[in-house]
Amino acid sequence: RYSHLILICGRYEGVDERVRENLVTDEISIGDYVLSGGELAAMVVVDAVVRLLPGVLGSEASSLDDSHSTGLLEYPQYTRPAVYRGWSVPEVLLSGNHTQIAKWRRKQAIIRTLERRPELLDKANLNLEERRLVNRLSTSAYPILYSSEVALI
Repeated sequence: RYSHLILICGRYEGVDERVRENLVTDEISIGDYVLSGGELAAMVVVDAVVRLLPGVLGSEASSLDDSHSTGLLEYPQYTRPAVYRGWSVPEVLLSGNHTQIAKWRRKQAIIRTLERRPELLDKANLNLEERRLVNRLSTSAYPILYSSEVALI
């Protein structure tokens, strides 16, 4: 934990090496791609850090199921109405059975992680039944989709 952070945003070729060697205590990568400057990366870091501060999110529990907080990616999200353009919310989510909903969400989180970030499953805290699910899906003709979500509305 730090009492404050200073984010140095490089431009084009980065930050002068003398600054990195003498002033920088930590370097953070937000992914394997190149940006025009460090401003976007700094915004990502600020958002990721600030949302962990008390009172920033509407509910303290909001971040508990976020992707990576459990070692898995987050389960699919659905909103109202229950049917939109003929696309239905899974019935279990409308059932009111909180135990079954929790099981469905956990299974979907495992499947989503297997599809998009299978390397995370190596460190995930999975029970025997969940490990069997991963093994079954990994060895089946299950379509693994290595994609990212971008929704511009």
